[in-house]
Amino acid sequence: MLALLDFYLQGELPLEVIVEKTSHTLANIYGIKDRGFIREDYWADLVLVDFEKTTRVNAGNILYDCGWSPFEGHEFKSLIDKTFVNGELVYNDGQLVTSPSGLKIEF
Repeated sequence: MLALLDFYLQGELPLEVIVEKTSHTLANIYGIKDRGFIREDYWADLVLVDFEKTTRVNAGNILYDCGWSPFEGHEFKSLIDKTFVNGELVYNDGQLVTSPSGLKIEF
């Protein structure tokens, strides 16, 4: 997500296109029910971004199970502030708040 947002901040990719390609299109192509859009009665899977702060990827902030990232050492021009899964806050200010309570995706 941060790599795509860098393209937005550089004026190379409209924010609407990022939302379309990472949310709407996937839900439509795979026929995923009640996801991919901000709509009443849809599951709230949201990422809140701070465009005033940056993110430097390092071993201390990598949350992948594998423990590494090809972006380690890179500084992105924005910061993921919060992440909501199914309307529940799961990531806040660099920390996992709770384990994501995933639900079976309906097609």
